[in-house]
Amino acid sequence: MALRFEVVVVGAGPAGLAAAITLARAGVEVIIFERGEHPGSKNVMGGVLYRHPTETIVPGFYREAPLERPVVEQRLWLLTDEAALTLGYKSMAFAVEPYNAFTVLRARFDRWLAEQAVAAGALLINETVVEDLLWEKDRVVGVRAGRAEGDVRAEVVILAEGANSLLTQKAGLKKDGINTNQLAVAVKEIIALPREKIEDRFNLEEGQGCTIELLGEATKGMMGTAFIYTNKDSLSVGVGVLLSSLIRRRLNPNDLLEHLKSHPMVRRLLAGGESKEYQGHLIPEGGYRAIPKLYGNGVLVAGDAAMLVNGIHREGSNLAMTSGLLAAKTILAAREKGDYSAANLAPYREMLAESFVLQDLQKYQRAPFFFDQNPHFFTLYPQLLSRAAREFLTVDNVPKGEKQKRIWREITAQRSRIQLAGDLYHLWRVMG
Repeated sequence: MALRFEVVVVGAGPAGLAAAITLARAGVEVIIFERGEHPGSKNVMGGVLYRHPTETIVPGFYREAPLERPVVEQRLWLLTDEAALTLGYKSMAFAVEPYNAFTVLRARFDRWLAEQAVAAGALLINETVVEDLLWEKDRVVGVRAGRAEGDVRAEVVILAEGANSLLTQKAGLKKDGINTNQLAVAVKEIIALPREKIEDRFNLEEGQGCTIELLGEATKGMMGTAFIYTNKDSLSVGVGVLLSSLIRRRLNPNDLLEHLKSHPMVRRLLAGGESKEYQGHLIPEGGYRAIPKLYGNGVLVAGDAAMLVNGIHREGSNLAMTSGLLAAKTILAAREKGDYSAANLAPYREMLAESFVLQDLQKYQRAPFFFDQNPHFFTLYPQLLSRAAREFLTVDNVPKGEKQKRIWREITAQRSRIQLAGDLYHLWRVMG
């Protein structure tokens, strides 16, 4: 006889756990299936965790959760092969409670978050793959797990299984197969360094954190980003690019990471470090237009499975947690009616649309396709900006007016005035 719970959650990442915690605290019987050895073991997020959305799930979490460092500085580097054009913001307001964001190691944090779900009353089952959905006519009524007596029946199933969302496809909410233009391959390495060296190299006070996002040569000019995040006694170093770009250029993501680590602007930050961990993962990059149908009879989709990642602003965990919270609220409302049909689960999409989640993704909905089709933003423009900076900052007794003319001649030799105007206009349309 199949086990029965009110809600089955597939995936113990931020979305699934946020939903499970919210439901369990409301007295709902919840079971969570996690395919990894423990929550977080399969995740490659850099990672940055945002305080506000996390606190809506676990108030005051930052006083007890296994966090690494509060982020006080965020930097953006535009790399060429031998230079970096940098932009950054640092504030001591981010160094005190309630903080803005933290660096985390997901293997530690997700395990802790799962403990909160279990303490609230949820049942967590690790090292178990959910292979299929159970159906009655056109309604999902549970899942089939890859273990003895693996059928578990439920009123509703939350699919929070990650970017490679096979169950979402089986639910008929997403087209079959992998769209290589909507997924990025990310690889990450944890490099151990003494904390005093981290603070010295990144110009940080004791216990403070910094993030660096890198574009341009960091990804060999492909659409994507690289990152360096400071942990207590290690660095998270990684790179992620569109799967389609890797296939087209026949590149190995491992080689891409080594290319980043050997860059002259990066290698000194890592010097003397010891590699402790290496991971690879698929990350959603399709944006708003890649979002599948988010609900059906007896089923909801949340987090990466729903393609809820804002690559422009490097945000994912906050969208995931918010989607999990809203999925739980939708289920609680349906529970009061005793009806988990698609009609009663449809408010989930409406609540997401009213939140920052879909509003931000809709704002940047043109960005993934635009940047994929215009790689010169990652190749040509970093070179032009670097040469312009080098020319203007070189003191060689050439009048500044002449330097400005030289810079303009070099730029227009590579990109006509009409092309420059077009690039600015389209960039404004995509990002404005």
